Amino acid sequence: MARVPEDLKYTKEHEWVRVEDGLALVGVTDYAQRNLGDIVFVDVPTVGKALDAEEALGNVESVKSVSDLFMPFAGTVVAVNPELEGMPELINEDPYDAWIAQVRPTAARDVDALLDAAAYQRYLDEQPG
Repeated sequence: MARVPEDLKYTKEHEWVRVEDGLALVGVTDYAQRNLGDIVFVDVPTVGKALDAEEALGNVESVKSVSDLFMPFAGTVVAVNPELEGMPELINEDPYDAWIAQVRPTAARDVDALLDAAAYQRYLDEQPG
């Protein structure tokens, strides 16, 4: 069963969000990394790039497939995780530690509107397989 930490926000596209000091760390959930399999490459966004909600943030390539990452809310990328360039498998080891991008949300209310842990778990419970 996939881990769903209580202190994070989630999307139905299986991204997690952790807000610290007005900035949001974004990564892929345990559910996503389990379904992807062994991750071999992470395409990260350009620092300084402004993106709208649901716009492509980058992608994660595994031995099985390539999956797009989506912006959970409108915002500007302020940092990317430099460790993932040489070690994308960190996402498989601990997806909640291996964040992908740090984003400054355009509006805090957009982050608040994301799924909480209980709602995300209910969503996962409805998924086939």
